[in-house]
Amino acid sequence: MTSSHAPTTVSLSDWVLYAVLFASSCIVVGLIWDISWHMTVGRDTLWTAPHVLEQIGASVAGLACGALALKTTFAGSESERARSVRFWGFRAPLGTWICIWGALAMISSVPFDNWWHNAYGLDVKIISPPHIILIAGMMAIQLGAMVMALGAQNRAAADVRRFRLMYVAAAGIFLTMLAIFVTEYVAKPNLMRGSQFYQITGFIFPLLLLAVARASRLRWPATTTAAVYMGITILMIWILQLFPAVPKLAPIYNPVTHMVPMDFPLLLIIPAFLLDLLMHRMDRDRSWRLAAAAGVSFVLVMLAVHWLWSGFMMSPAARNNIFAADRWAYMNRLGPWRYEYWTLNTDATGQFSPALLAQGIGIAIIIAMVSARVGLAWGNWMKRVQR
Repeated sequence: MTSSHAPTTVSLSDWVLYAVLFASSCIVVGLIWDISWHMTVGRDTLWTAPHVLEQIGASVAGLACGALALKTTFAGSESERARSVRFWGFRAPLGTWICIWGALAMISSVPFDNWWHNAYGLDVKIISPPHIILIAGMMAIQLGAMVMALGAQNRAAADVRRFRLMYVAAAGIFLTMLAIFVTEYVAKPNLMRGSQFYQITGFIFPLLLLAVARASRLRWPATTTAAVYMGITILMIWILQLFPAVPKLAPIYNPVTHMVPMDFPLLLIIPAFLLDLLMHRMDRDRSWRLAAAAGVSFVLVMLAVHWLWSGFMMSPAARNNIFAADRWAYMNRLGPWRYEYWTLNTDATGQFSPALLAQGIGIAIIIAMVSARVGLAWGNWMKRVQR
């Protein structure tokens, strides 16, 4: 008598997907650690622990995806070759090629970054030419992992829950990377009472959250994606600040004694939950109507939540190891500016202007509506991904 609970066969492509998710996790953890290292210790040797972890991630992703491409090209079955994409005579799933490109970009950025620092000095900026190549490679691996998990979800004859979860986990890591990329413009609570904050967040986050939600088969995909982002960021904050460390490069204006963590994550889980509700209750085929509702809702909820949240994060109540507020890099000259809002909408006299804020929020809503519509279109495409 045959058991109805026969073990599930794990193919090479499944093992590669596990490897790529492991690699993407190493990369995002290494990047957060690396930023904290720069804020605490400064520019160090090329082979610091965060750098090694990032390159381990790149190597694992590149080697695993390269092996899958070789296997599919020279020993793949008809079904494996049919769901692959041809490139330079080789065959592999679409996500595999994206990961291979990302791995090559990450590895090639290492000597470029080292030369850049030697030629132009030491810095802790996220945005520089070698860092852009590095981050592009990192994000390509996250995107490739997401596409690989998406293809597995869409191809599954049965609704295999592990593929649904892997897809949303990969999307959450990708969201974390996006948030890191714009951290200089949105992370500090000092930025959260100016319209620029809502324009930037409205441009980036509705696009990804709605794309993931439309293509996913989970009940609450946008909420889960935002929860993965918040979980990764909070866990890294709580862990890193426990380790003693001191600056090694002058000038030292703020003599820190422990690792300086990145800022507490944005409370994206709240607007993400609202986006999931809209996806449940509105006709998915009416994309512009849904995009309009999503754009308005996202910006207004972000405004309500982060206007109050910024006040708390700048208060003494948040200056503890849970929220890690008021933590600054060693090269910052500390002053009263820490407790001031930097991007308030002010008039010609320098006074806060509610009218200018309202105008800026209106622009943010329009941006978020367009972002949401693009995200829904991207999600429609991702629903059909099979390769």
